[in-house]
Order: sequence, then C-alpha cells, then structure tokens
Amino acid sequence: MWSGDELDLDAYLERIGYAGPVGGGGELRADLPTLYAVHRAHTAAITFENLDVLLGRPVELGVKAIEDKLVHGRRGGYCYEQNSLLAAALERIGFEVSGRGARNRTRGDSLLAVTHAVLVVTVEGEPWLCDAGFGHQGPVEPVPLARPGTEVAQGEWTYTVRAEEDGILALCLLRDGAWRDLYAFSPQRYHPVDYVVLNHYSSSHPRSAFLGKVVVQLPGDGVRRALVGRELTRLYPDGRSERQSVEPAELLALLDREFGLRLSGRDAEELERINRAGD
Repeated sequence: MWSGDELDLDAYLERIGYAGPVGGGGELRADLPTLYAVHRAHTAAITFENLDVLLGRPVELGVKAIEDKLVHGRRGGYCYEQNSLLAAALERIGFEVSGRGARNRTRGDSLLAVTHAVLVVTVEGEPWLCDAGFGHQGPVEPVPLARPGTEVAQGEWTYTVRAEEDGILALCLLRDGAWRDLYAFSPQRYHPVDYVVLNHYSSSHPRSAFLGKVVVQLPGDGVRRALVGRELTRLYPDGRSERQSVEPAELLALLDREFGLRLSGRDAEELERINRAGD
C-alpha cells in the first residue's frame, strides 16, 4: 500500500542515522525494538517544514519524490511527506502499517477539519501510534494504543492516549502539570490517496496554516523548537517556554543552526526574498 518496495531503504537508514538492532543477516526485524529505533531516529534527523509550500511548489507524495527531497536532498517536510516516508520504510521492513486522519486540537476549542496524517503500526497483534510529522510537540517514539490512559515517558516528555466516544482516540501531552490535547483520530483507515486530498488542502487552500509563513519545527529531548513566521519558540520539559523574534537577515543561518536545514542557492535567495516581503 505504501510503495515500500520502491524505497531505497539503505539510503533512508543512512539519512536518519539508524543505529538500532539488526538481525543476523543484516536485515531489520519487524519487531518492537526496531520500530522504536526507526521512529526515534527519523524524528531526530528529519525536520518538520513547509518551505516548498511557501516557495509555491507542489508537494509531491510519490515515494520516489519524497525520497529525493527528504533522503537524498536532506530536506524536511510536513506530515504527509514525513509519515508517507516512514510508512514506506516500515512496510519495507515488514511491518503492518495503516493510516489515520486526525483533527488538530492545539488551537483552543475550535473544531478543525481532519488535516493531519498519522500511522497505526501493528506489532504482534498490538496497535501503536506512530507519527513523525506533528512537529515540535509530537511524539518521538511509538505510543501504545491498546491501553488508553497509560502514561508514556519519552525522555523528559510524557504522553497519554485518551479514549472518547465512538472509538475516538486523543493524543495528549503533559505540560505545566496538565494534559493538553494534541489531536484526535477515529478508527477509520486512511490510504495514500486520502493523503493526496488532504495535502492539496494544506498546500493550497487560503485558510491553510501552512500558507504565507515559514513553519519549521523539531522535537528534541531537552528542548523543542518551533519557528512560525518570524518567531522562534523553545519549549522545555519543565513547562518553560522562550520566544525570540527572528530578523529576515537571520533566517537562513537560524534554519541551519537550530534545525539543520541548508537550502540551495536559488531556494535560499527566494525564501529570503519572500520573508523580507513581509516588512
């Protein structure tokens, strides 16, 4: 389903710096330790970013297009790209992978459309939420779905999944001593073609949060970073947050320093021009 047979798995594993378990024949096993290792390496290595949307380019979801951009081009991407790549890699390894569509709940009480793509991976009959594409607040490891209410520590950050009516599951993050909803999703399975439709909205609709401004984010253990527009936010596990204004002239150096993103000459010039146009 996820075209895993088209993916250059060795190049992907090199891109994410995979250092997890390997079988006796050099093959990766479709087991829980491997799933944890791949998920953590992916989220640490590949930045969440919308720069192609800002540059007015189509966001392609074919596996080869994603591989060229995120693996060989060492760029980042947003949820449809990130989780399509992760799904292809996991499928190639031998995991059972299915998609879900989620509603973002980080913007107060507003009822938002289903625009976020997540994955459910089944290992030995047990489902796990896998998501490499929710930016700086997202999980860096799989989250168990079979036991809602279980608190899961990922480094210094803690998550839980809450069960709601009609089979809805909500992923929550512990911040400032309170659980905060990140997003919620139903049992309905989503397929790659469904992500093509969601991607069209996110990359082109006038109300999309990804149009007209830089959105670059990266989860981490000690600090989580988010650049939205011209404001850089750093979140810390103890609940503290720091905000910093970013001048247009600082943007390219900051993308490299804070997020490991280095753009080519033409892309860098165009991004700087668009960012300065907001003055």
